[in-house]
Amino acid sequence: MPTSSTQAESEPRDNSAQPREAELAGLVADHRLLHAPRLRRLWDYYRNPAKPGAAPAATPRSADLAQAVGLPDRLRSTPGKQREIVIENDIAWRIDTLVDYMFGQAPAIRSLAPDPDRAAEITRFLRAVLDASGGPMLFQNAALLGTVYGHVDLLLNLKPISSGNRADPADAAHAFRIEPIDAQRGIPAVSDDDYRALTGYLVLHRDASAKARPGLLSRVRAAVSGAPGRDETITHWSARSAAVYRVGGTTGRWRSVRQERNRLGRIPVVHIQNLPQPLVYRGLSEVEPLIPLQDELNTRLSDRANRVTLQAFKMYLGRGIEQFTERPIAPGQMWHTDNPDASIQEFGGDAASPSEELHINEVRDALDKTSGVSPVAAGVLRGKVGNLTSQNAVRLVLMGLIARVERKRLTYGLGIEQLCELVLHAADVLGVLPNTPDERRVRIDWPDPVPENQQEQLAMAERKLALGVPRETVLGELGYADCGAA
Repeated sequence: MPTSSTQAESEPRDNSAQPREAELAGLVADHRLLHAPRLRRLWDYYRNPAKPGAAPAATPRSADLAQAVGLPDRLRSTPGKQREIVIENDIAWRIDTLVDYMFGQAPAIRSLAPDPDRAAEITRFLRAVLDASGGPMLFQNAALLGTVYGHVDLLLNLKPISSGNRADPADAAHAFRIEPIDAQRGIPAVSDDDYRALTGYLVLHRDASAKARPGLLSRVRAAVSGAPGRDETITHWSARSAAVYRVGGTTGRWRSVRQERNRLGRIPVVHIQNLPQPLVYRGLSEVEPLIPLQDELNTRLSDRANRVTLQAFKMYLGRGIEQFTERPIAPGQMWHTDNPDASIQEFGGDAASPSEELHINEVRDALDKTSGVSPVAAGVLRGKVGNLTSQNAVRLVLMGLIARVERKRLTYGLGIEQLCELVLHAADVLGVLPNTPDERRVRIDWPDPVPENQQEQLAMAERKLALGVPRETVLGELGYADCGAA
């Protein structure tokens, strides 16, 4: 939400804002028609929730799960004929494992201010701001949203700061709140000259008091016009102001609720691409390339389930035996007949299907290669994988995952640096921690995604100290950044 009135001066509203509201309404309409369905599909394939109202959430049937939309028509259940549906979500655990390797431990952030005392003060302030915004959970939530949607936007919200807390940066840090914005709620207004520059940013806030579900006509009108179908609050950020609008669901009319001056002079949003996509604001999602493979896996697992259901039990065809259907088939059971042409034929029973198993395993291997995350990364060891006691052997097995993590750390690391610069800029504007642009640079020390042997780490640290590497750098690599700052 925008800065409170104690920090921002209200601006008089003029009639020239009406064309801007029409432009914002167009951005919202394009978002709902073009981007929101795709983003919702990405999240549904990751989360795989049960369809609302289809079955109790505690015990959903497989056909009621979100990934069931990717199954072919032949696996659809029809009246009087229930098909066996198997949904195995191979996307969620890969995404979660990737996020764990990226931000299992929060990176250490250190100020690069020229003066060591100022660097220590700025470092303490930044850590206090990050801790107040969730600490390690802030990075994990941002990485999860970015990995699923392809990008994540971090919004800096400022709360009122009392005059008593303004003198102590550590106490004032609680007024700086960093919020990861769900891509379904955040709408960027990208500059025509530079796809990396924002001219505005909108955040959708659904009204919690509007609990009534809109009718079919309202939903169709909302899809065409971009109106939400019921009252909704929308916050628009620009370099000059922060405006809150109330949008009517039935009329689509925008009503200004509050408009305040943006004292920061810039849009308080930091954009992070999950994986770089040239000349496009949005990055590459980790979920999107896995969707076709996930559909194929669910299809083949469902086919196998139907085959097993059909052939799991032996069946018998009796000919020329009186009352054959009325007598149970059990040990010691006997039939007698005077018909010399009588017979009992056995059929059914499960049988091996090597091609089916081979195809399923190949689909799983394709998921491993596409995502870069193998079951070994999640701690699942199948068969003989060799001697993994060596550090180099582990890294060879996880080479694809480590390469992807390092690639993602480039984009997320740049985003964290920009976030720290934005926080320090806001602290300077508000008078909480006056600083200069050359004091806003930071260094990020990432933990090793594959934990090393502690004895080897200490021995390597001693060698680095002997070579003249600064003590603070060595302690930061070991995860003792606070000791280095002291």
